[in-house]
Amino acid sequence: MKIRNLDLTLNPVNEEHQQLGLPPVEDTVSHLEAHPFLRASVWFAVIILISLILFLIGRFFLAQDWIDSWLIINGTLDSRIFWSAVAVGFLAQVIDGALGMAYGITATTFLLASGANPAAASASVHIAEIFTTGVSGIAHAKFGNVNKHLFTRLLLPGMLGGILGAVLVTHIDGTLFKPFISAYLLLLGIYILSKAFRQLNIRKEAPKHVGKLALFGSFMDAAGGGGWGPIVTTTLVGTGNDPRTTIGSVNFAEFFLTLTSAAVFALLMETNTWPIIIGLIFGGLFAAPFAAILCKRFHARTLLILVGVLITIISLFNLYKAFISL
Repeated sequence: MKIRNLDLTLNPVNEEHQQLGLPPVEDTVSHLEAHPFLRASVWFAVIILISLILFLIGRFFLAQDWIDSWLIINGTLDSRIFWSAVAVGFLAQVIDGALGMAYGITATTFLLASGANPAAASASVHIAEIFTTGVSGIAHAKFGNVNKHLFTRLLLPGMLGGILGAVLVTHIDGTLFKPFISAYLLLLGIYILSKAFRQLNIRKEAPKHVGKLALFGSFMDAAGGGGWGPIVTTTLVGTGNDPRTTIGSVNFAEFFLTLTSAAVFALLMETNTWPIIIGLIFGGLFAAPFAAILCKRFHARTLLILVGVLITIISLFNLYKAFISL
């Protein structure tokens, strides 16, 4: 799960993260600033998560015979695509926990490489992210990491961009759209890789055009299966926003845009991708301890290089396969 208690002390690791424009490492954050709107948003997220869990359990076990339910479970556990999704979810969550971003990019890149079409890959990632981003956003709000003003500026444009991106990717032929998504992921991979070899010039003035940034970031996130964190978080941190409240606000807003995108995918798509979704969730559940170990063992620059190279190579492979199939 993407729950991050942020260490804001000046230490060599955080100094390196600041130079690279990355979130600070994890530690305990003790204070909490309550606000009626944020409190209502937290309770809304809690109610949505509980309702979804109860709905899925009821739909799966009560809407059909128990024997049929267990047969479906056994079939899922014997499925190659389920265990592939578990591995993808595990790897993506380890990377996200270590870098503070890139879950969607990593998961979508690997799902495309495994043969999933862009709409199915993006839908699976966003539905799985409802649970991770929901828990993450609630934790950030509890720890006082959410800036109400920044959160509200991100919220509506982010939801609108998510809707537009989901509609686009579900109404375009996956074979034709896959090269564009792979090219987009390739550019993001190169961008992540470039961050390891340059120092950001942090500006002191407040960020401008937050709504437009949220609209673009959420549109690319829904259409491409990832990009909200690298686009929005990196830009806001790079323009001088406080890293702690930026990460918290962006993560909490991500829950709402993810929920919106997933709802659009559920309404417009007929493909059954539940084995992928459940696999992504299960893989992510066991990744948090390894993400913490990875943070301690590797420098942020090393992780950026590894992730950037990995996503770039796989995206190039996906582009090659996409053009061969045309």
